[in-house]
Amino acid sequence: MENELKYKRILLKLSGESLMGEKGSGIDPQILNFFSEEIKKVHELGVQIGIVIGGGNIYRGLNAAEQGIDRVTGDHMGMLATMINSLALQNALENHGMFTRLMSAIKMEQIAEPYIRRRAVRHLEKGRIVIFGAGTGNPYFSTDTAASLRAVEIEADVILKGTRVDGVYDADPEKNPEAMMYREIHYLEVLNKNLRVMDLTAISLCQENNLEIKVFNMNVPDNLLKIVKGEEIGTSVKELD
Repeated sequence: MENELKYKRILLKLSGESLMGEKGSGIDPQILNFFSEEIKKVHELGVQIGIVIGGGNIYRGLNAAEQGIDRVTGDHMGMLATMINSLALQNALENHGMFTRLMSAIKMEQIAEPYIRRRAVRHLEKGRIVIFGAGTGNPYFSTDTAASLRAVEIEADVILKGTRVDGVYDADPEKNPEAMMYREIHYLEVLNKNLRVMDLTAISLCQENNLEIKVFNMNVPDNLLKIVKGEEIGTSVKELD
C-alpha cells in the first residue's frame, strides 16, 4: 500500500479559523469530526502525520496592540490558544481510534509532552499522529513558521496547508470570481506577488530547505487522501525547473 503513496511523512497545517465552521468563533464539533475522518483515511494508508494548528479562532496575538496588550504577551496568549485547539483535535482523533501525541514548545507537562525532535520522530515511526502545539515557543513567529520549522526538523516530504479555497490564486477568489489559480508557483513569486500563502519567514525556511508546500481545500472530502496518492490537487509552491 505504501508504494502507492507520493508522500510518506507529511506536516499538515490547519488554521485556527478553520475549526470555527459556521460558528464565527470557537470550535465547531462537526468540523473536528470531519477533519478527523479525513486524517484517518490517510493514516490508515501508513502515512506518518504531524500537525500544526493555529489559534486564530480563539485569540490572535497580532491584534493584541489594539486591546492595549504588548506584542510579546499577545503572542504568548496566541500560543496558549493553539494548545486549546490542539487538545480538541487530539481528543477528536483519538475518538476516531487513532493514537496521538501532543507536544508543546512551551513546557506544560500535565497536558503535553515537551517538544523533543528525536522523540517526535520516534512517535511518527511508531504510527502515532504528532500534534505540535504552542507555535515555536517564541513571540514574533507565526504558526506558519512553526509548521515550516517542524516540517524541516522531522524531515517531512511536504507541508500540506489546508485552507477553505482550492489553492493559491492571483487574487482573493472569495472576492474576485475572475481570480486565476496557480498549479505550480515558485517560492519567490509567492513573496514578490504578496500572495499570502505563508509569511516571509515560513516561505524562506521552506525555500532554503527545498521543502514543497501544497495549498489545498481541506473542506473537500478526500482531497487530503488524493494528495498523498499523488493526484494534482491544489497548488504546489516549490523550486521550478
